[in-house]
Amino acid sequence: MAANRRPTLADVAREVGVSAKTVSRVLNEDGPASAQTREQVLAAVARLGFQPNLMARNIRVGGPDTTIGLVIPDLANPFFGAVARAIEDTVRDRGLTLLMGSSADDPDRERALTDKFLARRVSILIVVPSVGADHSHLRSHRSAGLPVVFLDRPGAGLATDSIVSSNRAGAHDGVAHLIAHGHRRISFVGDLPPKLYTRRERLAGYRSALQEADIPYDRSLVTNAHDQRGAEAATAQLLALADPPTALFAGNNIMALGIVAELARSKRKDVAVVAFDDVSLAEALEPALTVVAQDAEELGRTAATTALARLDGDRSRARTVTVPTRLIVRGSGEQPVPKP
Repeated sequence: MAANRRPTLADVAREVGVSAKTVSRVLNEDGPASAQTREQVLAAVARLGFQPNLMARNIRVGGPDTTIGLVIPDLANPFFGAVARAIEDTVRDRGLTLLMGSSADDPDRERALTDKFLARRVSILIVVPSVGADHSHLRSHRSAGLPVVFLDRPGAGLATDSIVSSNRAGAHDGVAHLIAHGHRRISFVGDLPPKLYTRRERLAGYRSALQEADIPYDRSLVTNAHDQRGAEAATAQLLALADPPTALFAGNNIMALGIVAELARSKRKDVAVVAFDDVSLAEALEPALTVVAQDAEELGRTAATTALARLDGDRSRARTVTVPTRLIVRGSGEQPVPKP
């Protein structure tokens, strides 16, 4: 056998001096084989480093694969990394392996990824839906018993389980915290696109906190960005207004990084900041960053346990589970309003 070629079933058969069908029987435990033959086959498998093609076998016999397909928007976002780790930790004891791909928040790319996972016959499909994606193509798969779970955002065109954070309530709490410290000129720096479910919910929470405090909604204080550099630029524009904000509410962790970077660059320590999502080294900043923290681990764990329950036969109606957020006070959100 060539050194640079992966060993095959036929290689194992030649090594032992039996047929490929006999090797298949031993590995799949689906037919008679003597104890001696079984021992010889397993020894040859170990010696050659042969890896059975589980995907091919599962397609052949019509069974599911031992994998979970997870589609997320951004592999680089630490929030989704924490969610994925929690899913993986939860399913490991069931002998399931997590496969993950990034949609880049593109509906076509998301569809291509889900199609690949479906072709592989994954046991579970978990998707963070892209804006504008239509999930009706998953109906037949869900009806056939495939557990499909939407994570972080609801999907469209398919009634199935959704696991989301308390986005609206969390944003309300963060903005109300700023108001309680005397701020009335509070900006909202949100993600793009504007129709993104999490952005809409967090903006709604922002507006409800203002309304409760009888603070008029000022469209000039609401801006958007899609990455850290864009958030830096948006922050600079807000601070350059004739009547600038005294406080900023970041719509997610990426927006928060951009805000903090721009405030540091411009040496502005007099602007209060509360961020939706925690960020790494938040406590090392000066002042330390006050956040509305999502429970990424609980989101992933709940998505996995919900899917496993469906895999085990739960046929109850689709449900939405909302995971609470919590306000973590560290200093940046408690900055007082600058004196005139």
